[in-house]
Amino acid sequence: NKSDKSRSGGLYKKIFARYPELVKSFITHIRMKHYSIRTERSYLGWVLRFLAFNEDKNPSGFNENDISRYLEHLVINRKVSSSTQSQALNALVFLYKTVLDKKLSDNINFSRSKKPKRLPVVLSKDEVKKLFHTLKSPKQLLMAKLLYGCGLRLMECIRLRVLDIDFDYQQILVREAKGKKDRVVPIPDKLFETLKNHIDEVEQLHKEDISDGFGTVYLSGALARKYPNAEKEFRWQYVFPSIKVSKDPRSGRYHRHHVHQSVLQKYIKRAAEEAGIKKKVNCHALRHSYATHSLAKGDDIRTVQELLGHADVSTTMIYTHVLNKPGVTVTSPLDLLDD
Repeated sequence: NKSDKSRSGGLYKKIFARYPELVKSFITHIRMKHYSIRTERSYLGWVLRFLAFNEDKNPSGFNENDISRYLEHLVINRKVSSSTQSQALNALVFLYKTVLDKKLSDNINFSRSKKPKRLPVVLSKDEVKKLFHTLKSPKQLLMAKLLYGCGLRLMECIRLRVLDIDFDYQQILVREAKGKKDRVVPIPDKLFETLKNHIDEVEQLHKEDISDGFGTVYLSGALARKYPNAEKEFRWQYVFPSIKVSKDPRSGRYHRHHVHQSVLQKYIKRAAEEAGIKKKVNCHALRHSYATHSLAKGDDIRTVQELLGHADVSTTMIYTHVLNKPGVTVTSPLDLLDD
Protein backbone atom coordinates (compact mmCIF):
# COMPACT_ATOMS: atom_id res chain seq x y z
CA ASN A 1 0.00 0.00 0.00
CA LYS A 2 1.52 3.27 -1.16
CA SER A 3 0.12 5.36 1.69
CA ASP A 4 1.47 2.89 4.27
CA LYS A 5 4.94 3.15 2.72
CA SER A 6 4.86 6.94 2.72
CA ARG A 7 3.70 7.02 6.36
CA SER A 8 6.40 4.59 7.50
CA GLY A 9 8.98 6.50 5.46
CA GLY A 10 7.97 9.76 7.14
CA LEU A 11 8.14 8.15 10.57
CA TYR A 12 11.61 6.75 9.82
CA LYS A 13 12.90 10.19 8.85
CA LYS A 14 11.38 11.76 11.95
CA ILE A 15 12.79 9.18 14.39
CA PHE A 16 16.15 8.92 12.60
CA ALA A 17 16.60 12.70 12.82
CA ARG A 18 16.09 12.47 16.58
CA TYR A 19 17.90 9.20 17.38
CA PRO A 20 20.30 8.49 14.46
CA GLU A 21 22.77 6.42 16.47
CA LEU A 22 20.06 4.32 18.09
CA VAL A 23 18.40 3.50 14.76
CA LYS A 24 21.76 2.69 13.14
CA SER A 25 22.71 0.50 16.09
CA PHE A 26 19.40 -1.36 15.90
CA ILE A 27 19.84 -2.11 12.18
CA THR A 28 23.45 -3.20 12.71
CA HIS A 29 22.56 -5.55 15.57
CA ILE A 30 19.63 -7.19 13.78
CA ARG A 31 21.76 -7.79 10.67
CA MET A 32 24.53 -9.27 12.77
CA LYS A 33 21.96 -11.79 14.02
CA HIS A 34 21.08 -12.67 10.38
CA TYR A 35 17.38 -12.04 10.78
CA SER A 36 15.36 -12.14 7.55
CA ILE A 37 14.61 -8.88 5.75
CA ARG A 38 10.90 -9.34 6.58
CA THR A 39 11.66 -9.62 10.31
CA GLU A 40 14.05 -6.68 10.14
CA ARG A 41 11.41 -4.44 8.54
CA SER A 42 8.73 -5.59 10.95
CA TYR A 43 10.88 -5.10 14.06
CA LEU A 44 12.15 -1.72 12.85
CA GLY A 45 8.58 -0.56 12.30
CA TRP A 46 7.62 -1.48 15.86
CA VAL A 47 10.71 0.22 17.31
CA LEU A 48 10.00 3.41 15.35
CA ARG A 49 6.38 3.47 16.55
CA PHE A 50 7.47 2.75 20.12
CA LEU A 51 9.98 5.62 20.07
CA ALA A 52 7.33 7.94 18.64
CA PHE A 53 4.91 6.86 21.38
CA ASN A 54 7.55 7.71 24.02
CA GLU A 55 8.90 10.82 22.30
CA ASP A 56 8.91 12.76 25.58
CA LYS A 57 11.34 10.29 27.17
CA ASN A 58 15.05 9.63 26.57
CA PRO A 59 15.70 6.00 25.51
CA SER A 60 18.42 5.69 28.15
CA GLY A 61 15.69 5.94 30.78
CA PHE A 62 13.39 3.31 29.28
CA ASN A 63 12.17 0.56 31.61
CA GLU A 64 9.67 -2.31 31.55
CA ASN A 65 6.77 0.01 32.36
CA ASP A 66 7.28 1.77 29.04
CA ILE A 67 6.90 -1.56 27.22
CA SER A 68 3.79 -2.37 29.25
CA ARG A 69 2.19 1.00 28.52
CA TYR A 70 2.82 0.67 24.79
CA LEU A 71 1.54 -2.90 24.54
CA GLU A 72 -1.62 -1.96 26.43
CA HIS A 73 -2.04 1.06 24.12
CA LEU A 74 -1.96 -1.34 21.15
CA VAL A 75 -4.77 -3.44 22.62
CA ILE A 76 -6.98 -0.70 24.11
CA ASN A 77 -6.61 2.03 21.50
CA ARG A 78 -5.46 0.24 18.37
CA LYS A 79 -7.46 -3.00 18.93
CA VAL A 80 -4.62 -5.19 17.62
CA SER A 81 -4.71 -9.00 17.63
CA SER A 82 -2.75 -11.15 20.06
CA SER A 83 -0.26 -12.16 17.36
CA THR A 84 0.38 -8.50 16.46
CA GLN A 85 0.88 -7.63 20.13
CA SER A 86 3.30 -10.56 20.52
CA GLN A 87 5.28 -9.42 17.49
CA ALA A 88 5.58 -5.92 18.96
CA LEU A 89 6.76 -7.42 22.26
CA ASN A 90 9.45 -9.48 20.49
CA ALA A 91 10.71 -6.39 18.69
CA LEU A 92 10.91 -4.36 21.91
CA VAL A 93 12.62 -7.17 23.82
CA PHE A 94 15.24 -7.25 21.04
CA LEU A 95 15.66 -3.46 21.33
CA TYR A 96 16.05 -3.53 25.11
CA LYS A 97 18.30 -6.57 25.47
CA THR A 98 20.45 -6.35 22.35
CA VAL A 99 20.65 -2.66 21.52
CA LEU A 100 20.03 -0.81 24.80
CA ASP A 101 21.68 -3.58 26.86
CA LYS A 102 18.94 -3.47 29.49
CA LYS A 103 17.81 -6.41 31.61
CA LEU A 104 14.20 -7.52 31.44
CA SER A 105 12.26 -9.89 33.64
CA ASP A 106 10.92 -13.07 32.06
CA ASN A 107 7.32 -11.98 32.55
CA ILE A 108 6.52 -8.38 31.66
CA ASN A 109 3.13 -7.41 33.06
CA PHE A 110 0.63 -6.00 30.58
CA SER A 111 -2.95 -6.53 29.41
CA ARG A 112 -2.83 -9.16 26.71
CA SER A 113 -5.04 -9.21 23.66
CA LYS A 114 -7.25 -12.29 23.78
CA LYS A 115 -6.40 -14.89 21.16
CA PRO A 116 -9.62 -16.20 19.60
CA LYS A 117 -9.93 -19.98 19.57
CA ARG A 118 -10.57 -20.80 15.94
CA LEU A 119 -10.48 -24.14 14.20
CA PRO A 120 -8.34 -24.14 11.04
CA VAL A 121 -9.94 -23.79 7.62
CA VAL A 122 -9.77 -27.24 6.00
CA LEU A 123 -10.74 -27.99 2.41
CA SER A 124 -12.36 -31.24 1.37
CA LYS A 125 -10.50 -33.36 -1.20
CA ASP A 126 -12.99 -32.26 -3.85
CA GLU A 127 -12.38 -28.61 -2.98
CA VAL A 128 -8.60 -29.13 -3.25
CA LYS A 129 -9.12 -30.65 -6.73
CA LYS A 130 -11.35 -27.74 -7.78
CA LEU A 131 -8.75 -25.26 -6.55
CA PHE A 132 -5.94 -26.96 -8.47
CA HIS A 133 -8.01 -27.14 -11.66
CA THR A 134 -8.62 -23.40 -11.45
CA LEU A 135 -4.93 -22.47 -11.08
CA LYS A 136 -3.72 -21.75 -14.63
CA SER A 137 -0.06 -20.85 -14.02
CA PRO A 138 2.15 -24.01 -13.93
CA LYS A 139 4.50 -22.39 -11.40
CA GLN A 140 1.70 -21.33 -9.04
CA LEU A 141 0.07 -24.74 -9.38
CA LEU A 142 3.35 -26.49 -8.50
CA MET A 143 3.79 -24.27 -5.44
CA ALA A 144 0.20 -24.88 -4.33
CA LYS A 145 0.66 -28.63 -4.73
CA LEU A 146 3.83 -28.49 -2.61
CA LEU A 147 1.92 -26.68 0.16
CA TYR A 148 -0.75 -29.37 0.14
CA GLY A 149 1.40 -32.36 -0.82
CA CYS A 150 4.20 -31.69 1.68
CA GLY A 151 2.46 -29.58 4.34
CA LEU A 152 4.82 -26.65 3.73
CA ARG A 153 4.30 -23.17 5.08
CA LEU A 154 4.18 -20.45 2.41
CA MET A 155 7.62 -18.96 3.23
CA GLU A 156 9.16 -22.44 3.48
CA CYS A 157 8.03 -23.11 -0.07
CA ILE A 158 9.19 -19.89 -1.71
CA ARG A 159 12.55 -19.96 0.11
CA LEU A 160 13.48 -23.43 -1.18
CA ARG A 161 16.84 -23.58 -2.94
CA VAL A 162 17.86 -26.06 -5.61
CA LEU A 163 20.21 -27.96 -3.26
CA ASP A 164 17.27 -28.56 -0.89
CA ILE A 165 15.61 -30.85 -3.45
CA ASP A 166 17.00 -34.39 -3.27
CA PHE A 167 15.64 -36.43 -6.17
CA ASP A 168 17.75 -39.50 -5.34
CA TYR A 169 16.12 -39.89 -1.94
CA GLN A 170 12.88 -38.22 -3.15
CA GLN A 171 12.79 -35.71 -0.33
CA ILE A 172 12.92 -31.99 0.39
CA LEU A 173 15.05 -30.42 3.11
CA VAL A 174 13.18 -27.54 4.75
CA ARG A 175 15.91 -25.33 6.20
CA GLU A 176 15.59 -23.11 9.26
CA ALA A 177 11.82 -23.34 9.43
CA LYS A 178 9.79 -21.94 12.33
CA GLY A 179 11.91 -22.28 15.47
CA LYS A 180 15.10 -22.35 13.34
CA LYS A 181 14.79 -26.12 12.90
CA ASP A 182 15.46 -28.16 9.75
CA ARG A 183 13.19 -31.00 8.74
CA VAL A 184 12.77 -33.41 5.82
CA VAL A 185 9.54 -34.07 3.92
CA PRO A 186 8.98 -36.59 1.09
CA ILE A 187 8.36 -35.44 -2.49
CA PRO A 188 4.95 -36.75 -3.62
CA ASP A 189 5.25 -39.19 -6.55
CA LYS A 190 2.86 -37.05 -8.61
CA LEU A 191 5.18 -34.04 -8.32
CA PHE A 192 8.50 -35.80 -8.98
CA GLU A 193 8.75 -35.25 -12.76
CA THR A 194 7.00 -31.86 -12.66
CA LEU A 195 9.46 -30.57 -10.06
CA LYS A 196 12.41 -31.99 -12.00
CA ASN A 197 11.30 -30.29 -15.22
CA HIS A 198 10.69 -27.03 -13.37
CA ILE A 199 14.24 -27.04 -11.96
CA ASP A 200 15.60 -27.65 -15.47
CA GLU A 201 13.81 -24.47 -16.56
CA VAL A 202 15.23 -22.58 -13.57
CA GLU A 203 18.73 -23.75 -14.55
CA GLN A 204 18.24 -22.39 -18.07
CA LEU A 205 17.13 -19.05 -16.61
CA HIS A 206 20.23 -19.02 -14.40
CA LYS A 207 22.49 -19.59 -17.41
CA GLU A 208 20.84 -16.65 -19.18
CA ASP A 209 21.38 -14.48 -16.09
CA ILE A 210 25.07 -15.42 -16.03
CA SER A 211 25.47 -14.49 -19.69
CA ASP A 212 23.72 -11.15 -18.99
CA GLY A 213 26.19 -10.33 -16.22
CA PHE A 214 23.97 -11.29 -13.30
CA GLY A 215 23.38 -14.79 -11.90
CA THR A 216 23.98 -14.15 -8.19
CA VAL A 217 21.56 -14.92 -5.38
CA TYR A 218 21.22 -13.58 -1.84
CA LEU A 219 23.12 -15.51 0.84
CA SER A 220 23.32 -14.65 4.53
CA GLY A 221 26.55 -13.05 5.69
CA ALA A 222 27.83 -16.24 7.32
CA LEU A 223 27.18 -18.37 4.22
CA ALA A 224 28.64 -15.74 1.89
CA ARG A 225 31.87 -15.68 3.92
CA LYS A 226 32.07 -19.47 4.19
CA TYR A 227 31.37 -20.06 0.48
CA PRO A 228 32.57 -16.94 -1.37
CA ASN A 229 31.67 -18.33 -4.82
CA ALA A 230 28.37 -19.92 -3.83
CA GLU A 231 26.19 -16.97 -4.82
CA LYS A 232 26.75 -17.78 -8.51
CA GLU A 233 26.41 -21.54 -8.19
CA PHE A 234 23.18 -22.99 -9.54
CA ARG A 235 22.57 -25.20 -6.49
CA TRP A 236 22.15 -22.11 -4.29
CA GLN A 237 19.56 -20.50 -6.57
CA TYR A 238 15.92 -20.34 -5.50
CA VAL A 239 13.59 -23.05 -6.81
CA PHE A 240 10.93 -20.38 -7.40
CA PRO A 241 12.83 -17.32 -8.64
CA SER A 242 11.28 -13.92 -9.23
CA ILE A 243 10.50 -13.02 -12.84
CA LYS A 244 12.94 -10.11 -12.67
CA VAL A 245 16.27 -9.19 -11.11
CA SER A 246 15.96 -6.77 -8.19
CA LYS A 247 18.14 -4.62 -5.94
CA ASP A 248 19.00 -6.04 -2.51
CA PRO A 249 17.89 -3.38 0.03
CA ARG A 250 20.77 -4.31 2.34
CA SER A 251 23.78 -4.61 0.03
CA GLY A 252 22.55 -2.57 -2.93
CA ARG A 253 23.56 -5.41 -5.28
CA TYR A 254 21.30 -6.87 -7.96
CA HIS A 255 20.13 -10.47 -7.49
CA ARG A 256 17.34 -12.71 -8.68
CA HIS A 257 15.40 -13.18 -5.45
CA HIS A 258 12.61 -15.68 -4.82
CA VAL A 259 9.06 -14.93 -5.92
CA HIS A 260 7.21 -12.64 -3.50
CA GLN A 261 4.81 -14.37 -1.13
CA SER A 262 1.92 -12.09 -2.08
CA VAL A 263 1.95 -13.48 -5.64
CA LEU A 264 0.90 -16.98 -4.58
CA GLN A 265 -1.46 -15.63 -1.92
CA LYS A 266 -3.37 -13.65 -4.56
CA TYR A 267 -3.45 -16.59 -6.98
CA ILE A 268 -4.83 -18.96 -4.33
CA LYS A 269 -7.49 -16.53 -3.15
CA ARG A 270 -8.61 -15.73 -6.71
CA ALA A 271 -8.63 -19.40 -7.73
CA ALA A 272 -10.80 -20.32 -4.71
CA GLU A 273 -13.32 -17.62 -5.66
CA GLU A 274 -13.39 -18.78 -9.29
CA ALA A 275 -13.84 -22.40 -8.15
CA GLY A 276 -16.87 -21.35 -6.11
CA ILE A 277 -15.35 -22.37 -2.78
CA LYS A 278 -17.15 -20.44 -0.04
CA LYS A 279 -14.56 -21.02 2.70
CA LYS A 280 -11.93 -18.43 3.55
CA VAL A 281 -9.11 -19.97 1.54
CA ASN A 282 -5.47 -18.92 1.80
CA CYS A 283 -2.11 -20.66 1.42
CA HIS A 284 -2.16 -21.93 5.01
CA ALA A 285 -5.49 -23.67 4.38
CA LEU A 286 -3.59 -26.08 2.10
CA ARG A 287 -1.21 -26.93 4.94
CA HIS A 288 -4.19 -27.40 7.29
CA SER A 289 -5.80 -29.67 4.70
CA TYR A 290 -2.59 -31.73 4.36
CA ALA A 291 -2.52 -32.33 8.13
CA THR A 292 -6.22 -33.17 8.42
CA HIS A 293 -6.26 -35.49 5.39
CA SER A 294 -3.08 -37.25 6.61
CA LEU A 295 -4.63 -37.98 9.99
CA ALA A 296 -7.92 -38.99 8.36
CA LYS A 297 -6.18 -41.72 6.36
CA GLY A 298 -4.61 -43.10 9.52
CA ASP A 299 -1.13 -41.55 9.62
CA ASP A 300 0.45 -41.54 13.08
CA ILE A 301 0.04 -38.16 14.79
CA ARG A 302 3.71 -38.07 15.86
CA THR A 303 4.77 -38.59 12.25
CA VAL A 304 2.45 -35.83 11.08
CA GLN A 305 3.82 -33.59 13.85
CA GLU A 306 7.37 -34.18 12.60
CA LEU A 307 6.46 -33.59 8.96
CA LEU A 308 4.68 -30.35 9.84
CA GLY A 309 7.58 -29.17 12.00
CA HIS A 310 5.45 -28.65 15.13
CA ALA A 311 7.53 -28.35 18.31
CA ASP A 312 4.68 -29.73 20.43
CA VAL A 313 2.19 -32.44 19.53
CA SER A 314 -0.58 -30.38 21.13
CA THR A 315 -0.36 -28.05 18.12
CA THR A 316 -0.97 -31.01 15.80
CA MET A 317 -3.84 -32.20 18.01
CA ILE A 318 -6.05 -29.33 16.77
CA TYR A 319 -6.56 -31.26 13.53
CA THR A 320 -8.06 -34.16 15.46
CA HIS A 321 -10.72 -31.72 16.69
CA VAL A 322 -11.58 -30.97 13.07
CA LEU A 323 -11.90 -34.71 12.38
CA ASN A 324 -13.91 -35.49 15.49
CA LYS A 325 -16.57 -32.90 14.58
CA PRO A 326 -18.04 -32.66 18.10
CA GLY A 327 -21.83 -32.51 18.02
CA VAL A 328 -22.20 -33.33 14.34
CA THR A 329 -23.65 -36.77 15.08
CA VAL A 330 -26.24 -35.32 17.50
CA THR A 331 -29.75 -35.27 16.06
CA SER A 332 -31.41 -31.88 16.14
CA PRO A 333 -34.76 -31.75 18.00
CA LEU A 334 -36.17 -30.04 14.89
CA ASP A 335 -35.67 -33.24 12.90
CA LEU A 336 -37.64 -35.20 15.54
CA LEU A 337 -40.79 -33.10 15.23
CA ASP A 338 -43.76 -34.65 13.44
CA ASP A 339 -44.78 -32.85 10.28
